[in-house]
Amino acid sequence: MRVLLLGGGGNLSSACAVELQRRGYEVMLLTRGRSPLPPGFVTLTADRRDAGGMRRALAGRFPEVVINFIGYEVPEIELDHGLFAGRVRQYIFISSATVYAKPPPRLPIREDDPLGNPHWDYARKKLACERWLMERWLGERFPVTIVRPSHTYSERWIPNPVSSAGYAFAARLERGAPVWVPDSGDQPWTLTWAGDFASGLAGLVGHEGALGEAFHITSDEALSWREIYRRIGEAVGVEPVVVPVPTEFICRVCPELTGPLKGDKAHPAVFDNSKLRRFVPDFRCRVSFCEGIRRSVAWLRAHPEAQRLDTSPVDRVMDAVLAAWRGRGGQAG
Repeated sequence: MRVLLLGGGGNLSSACAVELQRRGYEVMLLTRGRSPLPPGFVTLTADRRDAGGMRRALAGRFPEVVINFIGYEVPEIELDHGLFAGRVRQYIFISSATVYAKPPPRLPIREDDPLGNPHWDYARKKLACERWLMERWLGERFPVTIVRPSHTYSERWIPNPVSSAGYAFAARLERGAPVWVPDSGDQPWTLTWAGDFASGLAGLVGHEGALGEAFHITSDEALSWREIYRRIGEAVGVEPVVVPVPTEFICRVCPELTGPLKGDKAHPAVFDNSKLRRFVPDFRCRVSFCEGIRRSVAWLRAHPEAQRLDTSPVDRVMDAVLAAWRGRGGQAG
């Protein structure tokens, strides 16, 4: 089966490309050619917002399944519909678990729980794309499947509430610099190894029963943010210095975090994956966070060119919040 990934060089999409190829699919990656891609794949270069350029890039290579990792606006989805309606067996839209209502009315979160996140424009746009696509499914049977990842990570990511890409958070812990945690840091949070997500996604590829359905794909392991920090510290060989700071205060100091915190990481997130297992019975997350974060630390230490220490906002944001909090008499926890 020929599978086209819109995207392919990201934290999530590159792991999915590798897993699909391992399963014997013919995998094509379509990007603008500005980011490094995993080796060994058919690569196509086009701006995914340019319908003509997409058609030229796909000439003679039309896919049976399309997986869109980089769709954020309804007009982009409309363009895909124009290209692929009536021509593909399945169109998988990678949405986000941020589309669920925040705070969640119950745990664990299920796919039929309320949608609508008032705090984050990113989540609202993803939900608008979902709804547009489901209207096409109901009206004309455009073969869409919705997939909602939560917080995924890979060898290139060290999970944290500011910016997970790169090594900056781990480097900060190594220096003994303090780190804030939203509120008490005790709310449960789910982190999923990208390769485990990829195995769940691969089970949905070409699955006719998954058409018109939405799934989240996450680990069943839930840790508090304090536990997550502690395990990252263990991986780098330090005991983190953790300062609890109210989410409202963090967002006043750094308004750019309002969406990522109030719309996501400051709320508990535990997911029920039973729907996915009904469709993909062999789905299991096999990489615990303890194992995964050790892999991430080891890989990033061995690849300093991928650490992003100079471009990450982690130190700037951590320092700004902590300075403001201490100015009000806040203390380390």
